[in-house]
Amino acid sequence: MSKSTKKKKVIVIGAGPGGLSAGMILASRGFEVVVHEKKDRVGGRNAPLTVDGFVFETGPTFVMLPQIFEEVFSLAGRKMSDYLEFIRLDPLYRLRFGLHDDFRVYFDKEKIQKEIEEKFPGEEKSYERYLKHEKRKFEKTYECLKVPYMKWYHYFRWKLLKALPYMQNLKSVDEVLTAFFRDERIKLSMTFQTKYLGMSPWECPGAFSILSYAEHGYGIYHPKGGVHKISEAMADVIREYGGMIRLSSPVREILFEGKKAVGVRLDGGEEERGDFVVMNSDFGYGVRTLIPEKIRKRYSDKKVGEKEYSCSTFMLYLGLDTTYDIPQHNIFFSSDYKKNIEDIFVEKRLPDDPSFYVHNPAVTDGTLAPEGKSAVYVLVPVPNNTAKIDWSAEAESFKEKVLQKISERSEMKDITAHIETVRVMTPPQWEEDVCVYRGAVFNLSHVISQMLYMRPHNEFDDTENLYLAGGGTHPGSGLPTILESGRIAADLIWKKAR
Repeated sequence: MSKSTKKKKVIVIGAGPGGLSAGMILASRGFEVVVHEKKDRVGGRNAPLTVDGFVFETGPTFVMLPQIFEEVFSLAGRKMSDYLEFIRLDPLYRLRFGLHDDFRVYFDKEKIQKEIEEKFPGEEKSYERYLKHEKRKFEKTYECLKVPYMKWYHYFRWKLLKALPYMQNLKSVDEVLTAFFRDERIKLSMTFQTKYLGMSPWECPGAFSILSYAEHGYGIYHPKGGVHKISEAMADVIREYGGMIRLSSPVREILFEGKKAVGVRLDGGEEERGDFVVMNSDFGYGVRTLIPEKIRKRYSDKKVGEKEYSCSTFMLYLGLDTTYDIPQHNIFFSSDYKKNIEDIFVEKRLPDDPSFYVHNPAVTDGTLAPEGKSAVYVLVPVPNNTAKIDWSAEAESFKEKVLQKISERSEMKDITAHIETVRVMTPPQWEEDVCVYRGAVFNLSHVISQMLYMRPHNEFDDTENLYLAGGGTHPGSGLPTILESGRIAADLIWKKAR
């Protein structure tokens, strides 16, 4: 490593997982790393929400593809198991289609085959074919996501060309799964994962059928203490290498000399200079507020507004004075799931019969609530802020509707009697309080026209020495791919600095 490399300074905007991934790798390679985070804790949208002794996730609630996390720590010269304990869950989750129609999705192949035989007779061989097909598809396509697509001719990389026949992007995820399963319920069990991208399975490109395989093929995991512990561990690595994490330090703008990023100006007016800048904020928010419009011709305010964005979420964070013996992850599907999806993505209205997800970590991890109590997280997909919903008028009644649905459809019949504390998060709050553009919590949509080269590049267009990390750049949303975005940014900076 050259002496000049050791002197290079990287300023990271935002202590979310993407920025921390880039920061820890660069710090391990001898760069001076300074991370500015506007909140008083690391994690960004992965930071914990602590209320009256209850600890809630604000971002993802489980980990898939643990090997990606191990790779990132290894690249930073660290062993992940020295910082984090990952608990593999089995069942992965419980899906409920009606009042009592449950499908427990097991990682254990004998158990899930028995479950499929009982719930969906005749689909056992279909499941075997699905696993075999998607395993090959995953192995061919995921490697293509680990490299940047900065030029149009990067589409002609040999790995991508070999993977194209497997991607099935001329089909939707629903169409891909229709080739395997007849029963709509098991097909739904393998397509609902498009919600991780804030998309409809009838619109999401077929390549993303690998999301369900990532769960079935590799399992899902709970980090002891919560998913937010991952961000805290990455921040620890940065500090161990001499890097600095400045909390409660919001950035007002990125400083440029011509088109070269040379530092940042903080809210208090202080300027900090650096050789490279990594922007890890929400894409729509960060581009429009941190970068002068005159130097981002490809991403003017108008063009950013014309992009397609994911749905939003309505959140309930419930501190309960009791615990419930139900799985950690529970998904309750609307009686008419397709109508529920159309309400969100086409009609852009609140669904009458919403689907919802209930996170019950107390069954696995007793560290997130006082003894004998539980921190329950409820997520309801809803339209983003392009919809004309008056949440100031709708939030309370929608909260009551969701609580009623939980009482009717889950084992938590008496949940309202056990609520000790409650916090609500609506799409406008995501936008106003958390700086998520349009409240689109899963960032830019993953339509074909916003993938690979067509997605905002990891080295930001029309500028020099400015790099992107997070769900709004390549490879996209989801915790493993967000970590990959940070790794890609770090590699690009490393290559340029050498």
